[in-house]
Amino acid sequence: MPRQPVFAGLVVDEADRPAGTAYVGDEPCYVVDDGGFRRHIPSEQVDRQVLEMMRQQISGNEDMLSEQAAKMLGMDDIFSKAMLQNQLKNINQQFDILLQMGIPEESRAFMGMSGFKVVINVHGEVVRLDQPAATDEGGDGGE
Repeated sequence: MPRQPVFAGLVVDEADRPAGTAYVGDEPCYVVDDGGFRRHIPSEQVDRQVLEMMRQQISGNEDMLSEQAAKMLGMDDIFSKAMLQNQLKNINQQFDILLQMGIPEESRAFMGMSGFKVVINVHGEVVRLDQPAATDEGGDGGE
């Protein structure tokens, strides 16, 4: 069971209102306003949906992602790429650790500033996952 909601501060309801966080006993929850009724949704339910969406995006792209990550980290050698690729192929284990440890507040703040947002309904189902898109260097920048 996670100690805190993994995506605290990054979850909103369908009306784009921030979901709060609270604990029911020792279970962390996202809190969504449902017409004046505060629905407490176990955070693990939402967090696992988000992580599964991310896993699906990673699946089949491990080679390219490990190569790009190695370049970004300045570790563009064959051993670093292989290590990163192995981590990506075993992403479910990494997600279990993430559910226990959480994401540092500074990292969540950066994710929010870069456009990452989880949209849920009052039942805790992820309606949409907004993520920053990689831009083409040759593109017009979207402006």
